[in-house]
Amino acid sequence: MADAVLAIDIGGTKLAAGVVDAAGTMRARTEVPTRAAEGLEPVLGRIIDLGRETLARAEGSGLAVQRIGVGCAGPVDRQRGMVRNPPNLPGWEQVPLRERIRAVFGLPTILENDANAAALGEYRYGAGRGAGSLVYYTVSTGIGGGIVLGGRLWHGFADAAGEVGHMTVQPDGPRCGCGNRGCLEAVASGPSMVRRAREALQAGRTSRLGSRPDFTARELAAAVREGDELAAEIWSEAVRCLGIGVAAVINILAPERIVIGGGISRAGDLLFAPLRDEVRRRVKLPPLESIPILPAALGPDVGILGAAAVALDG
Repeated sequence: MADAVLAIDIGGTKLAAGVVDAAGTMRARTEVPTRAAEGLEPVLGRIIDLGRETLARAEGSGLAVQRIGVGCAGPVDRQRGMVRNPPNLPGWEQVPLRERIRAVFGLPTILENDANAAALGEYRYGAGRGAGSLVYYTVSTGIGGGIVLGGRLWHGFADAAGEVGHMTVQPDGPRCGCGNRGCLEAVASGPSMVRRAREALQAGRTSRLGSRPDFTARELAAAVREGDELAAEIWSEAVRCLGIGVAAVINILAPERIVIGGGISRAGDLLFAPLRDEVRRRVKLPPLESIPILPAALGPDVGILGAAAVALDG
């Protein structure tokens, strides 16, 4: 029987799992809502049920599941297998997630931060295929990242590497959730753009967004395409700051590829054209013409395939 892994992706909105073979092909897939507000034990119960159902769907495929990979919203203590109070999973305080899952399934289990797992998934199976190194950004509700060097995730001291969302890009900028000012996440994430637009509307600016009390970053991007001046200003500043952050990483690491994922990346050329222009203005020494800045390729399966890559790496 061929080797395979059970890959579990844990987020604040959805739980997803897949059985993935050694070539990175998903042979079974299951997804359910997280319902995170219900707290730790109900969500853990759903994760276990999801894993069992996914394994059952793969029965008869000729695969022997050897390990389990878990990608979970951080902060994660990878060495101890602990999840430490992630903001989008209320009640998850110092949860020994690796041991809880291993005890049920009886298989070696590896826990990884979800952004790191996604970086490795894109490197193995997505936009990073064929590269020797990659830096991955996920730009959505927050901004996270992962670094792959020489084919391996770079965790850094205390597993703290890859926090690209907490680079300072505006020294006197808005307060970030981490407590610092001017972090990339505080100026270029989806909620930060929406917040700035609402502040401008409250200050008397006019915009077609004004008639949408609960508009989202996706609607803000649509307003940019429709020629809305306020939306264009906010979007332009967010992309400029993202470009500053990407350029800084290229100047330090000179990776072979930059991959941008997350909900904001779905804006296509509205994001990537000005982002590449901004990076081009700021990178002078590394050979930027040989360092493509690419959209992520794995879409909604990035969490599963990332967790699978973590498990397959052992």
